[in-house]
Amino acid sequence: MSYIVHGATGAQGFPVLSALQAAGQRAVAAVRDTTTVPDGFASTAVNLADADSLAAAYTGADGVFVHLPLGAPTDLQIYAKAVAAAVAMARPHRVVISTSGQVVDQPGTPLQAAPETPVVRLIRDIEASGIPTAVVAPRLYLENLLLPVVVGPVREEGVLRYPLPENFAVSWSSHLDVADVVTRLLTDETVTTGTVAVGHRPGLTGADLAAGFSAYLGTDVRYEAITPAAFGDLITPLFGAGASAGVVGLYELLNAQAGNTVAEENSAQRLLGLAPRSVTDWLTQVRA
Repeated sequence: MSYIVHGATGAQGFPVLSALQAAGQRAVAAVRDTTTVPDGFASTAVNLADADSLAAAYTGADGVFVHLPLGAPTDLQIYAKAVAAAVAMARPHRVVISTSGQVVDQPGTPLQAAPETPVVRLIRDIEASGIPTAVVAPRLYLENLLLPVVVGPVREEGVLRYPLPENFAVSWSSHLDVADVVTRLLTDETVTTGTVAVGHRPGLTGADLAAGFSAYLGTDVRYEAITPAAFGDLITPLFGAGASAGVVGLYELLNAQAGNTVAEENSAQRLLGLAPRSVTDWLTQVRA
């Protein structure tokens, strides 16, 4: 059996590649430049904008894991169209799509991704191909807390600053949690298709996050809410003004909501029996 993994050298794809290989599966990194793939992993060169290139990689595959990279919406639409066309041509046995935190399973709410967004188009077009498809829907990634501007003050001042109210509950998950769910969905044909939400239930508050860091570091850590604009000022030197503006917009939207949590009925806990790691266990595993 072989499984094609997009973004396999990145934060989300590499844990999937590693988890599949650890499970004894043949995992193939689908990347533009195969020299970037670590030793010990199979790879194939693809062009995310070229359906024929992608179809060549997908042909004969037992499964494909895909998530859209960061980029301009016009580029992402091109990638979504090419991936869906390649799936329809090559007809791999199964496809698993990650929303990368965009919300697709709360229709009628302000958080729901609009129908014209690239990830929604990707899901819609691949499902239309008739290939068994599962969608993995996380919310916010714990890895966000490892940004230098976040984890630095945790270690130096004992303060976890983040642009959400202290009592704002979030179904946080890590890339490792997503990889566990993706691996199960790709390799176990008895499990569900449709959308599987990944994240803590009940959601974790700022105080919960701080407590997790406190337990890991063995020192007191408190949570301090900051404004999205202040967070934007912190991350602009890291990501640039354009990308930072998008992050600020997301957190402004979140601040206007009551929370950002997954529903019980389509949670990985209920559908797959897979619960996310605690904050302390995650920190221990990534050796933060």
